[in-house]
Amino acid sequence: MEASPSPNGELETKKLSKFQALAAFSPDALASIGYADQEIYLGLVIAGSIGLMYALPIAFAITGLLAILALSYYQIIQKYPSGGGSYEVARKTLGTVPGLVAAAALIVNYLLNVAVSLTTGVDAIASAFPQLWPHRVILSLMFLVAITLLNLRGMRESGIVMAIPVYIFLFAYLPMLGYGGLRLSLSGPAPLAVIAPRAIQPLTIALLLHAFSTGCTAMTGVEAISNGVPSFRSPETKNAGQTMIVMALLMGTLFLGSIGLIQSLAIIAGPQETILSALARYLLGSGPAYLIIQASTTIILTVGANTSFAGLPRLMSVMAGDGYLPKQLTKLSSRSVHSNGILLLAGSAAVLIVFFSGSSHALVPLFAVGVFLAWTLSQTGMVIHWRRERSKRWGFKALLNATGALATGVTFVIVGASKFLDGAWIAILLIPIMVAIFLQVHSRQGERLKDTVSL
Repeated sequence: MEASPSPNGELETKKLSKFQALAAFSPDALASIGYADQEIYLGLVIAGSIGLMYALPIAFAITGLLAILALSYYQIIQKYPSGGGSYEVARKTLGTVPGLVAAAALIVNYLLNVAVSLTTGVDAIASAFPQLWPHRVILSLMFLVAITLLNLRGMRESGIVMAIPVYIFLFAYLPMLGYGGLRLSLSGPAPLAVIAPRAIQPLTIALLLHAFSTGCTAMTGVEAISNGVPSFRSPETKNAGQTMIVMALLMGTLFLGSIGLIQSLAIIAGPQETILSALARYLLGSGPAYLIIQASTTIILTVGANTSFAGLPRLMSVMAGDGYLPKQLTKLSSRSVHSNGILLLAGSAAVLIVFFSGSSHALVPLFAVGVFLAWTLSQTGMVIHWRRERSKRWGFKALLNATGALATGVTFVIVGASKFLDGAWIAILLIPIMVAIFLQVHSRQGERLKDTVSL
């Protein structure tokens, strides 16, 4: 009689290959051009053609920061493979409170990612079918229910299903960017000064910083793989590291390629239309090819929320195991998923969508604050880690993380200051409140343990 597989063997079969993991953990990162490009455009177009000329330089600055972050998180994956990401690094190197601050910042970012991804996805399809514009909240909630049910079925199943829209998006979007590059090389750049609308505000340093800060949402999702290393098949750290590099290369290509074409071809969005829709319509017309691009953009933005569903329940499980969240969040369902964390994430995202009336533009100001704070803490922690360990080439590794910590720290200040009145204050206020809750949960669980021991 054939022996039944061991529990460890069954769990291993439920883990993700690199192909599946790229689809499960990278939709947010790959789809970020949907809102990052839009926010850069909206931030600069008010200064007319002079403002729009700075889109590509801003994109290069953001891509450089992305490269530093990707290398930093590659190192975090190798040294902290347990899946805690920024929380684990900050807690073990900087102390309990900085670790909890990083965790709170990541939780805020994951929640907002779901709301922003879904609402931006609805914006993309509403650009093709304007009659859907008044129904954005309902459509966003419908997509939320669908992706929640999919994740409750299990990581392997969601990884397989997510692979379809992710790779459809890549196989649709990358050729379109290549075609746009060919057209640009043949016809040359368009006269932006002639096509752009008149400036309604002068170009200022504050306006450029504002556009840079909102454009930094292009980097959201880069940390998700470091939070989900245990979900990879063995060897986990090697597979996760390789997937991180591939994801970062794809992110940079999509972001720079789209921004470069938008600026060089002088693309201007019409009313109730996203800038990526305007780019696709310019290159492909309004026929089937355009609709395929818009549909794939909607789908990738929708499944971009899956990055949060893949990363946040595992992060909360790690925190619950450390005693900072209720123990119920550590439990796995019969399908080996953290169903309590998934349901908590879905309910919180639904509240955000309804409260902000399905407006991605209103949600974005809250978005980048948390993630840049977490990135700064984790990279500062890695500098301390290398100084303590003093392993081979530790000086170079520490310098890389120190550069990243400085860059993300400065960006955090820029984002917080430039977007404070637009809603960033909500995230800044929420983070210390969450830290206080974590500490209170930990204190109560400690008291219960003492009572149990005394009995």
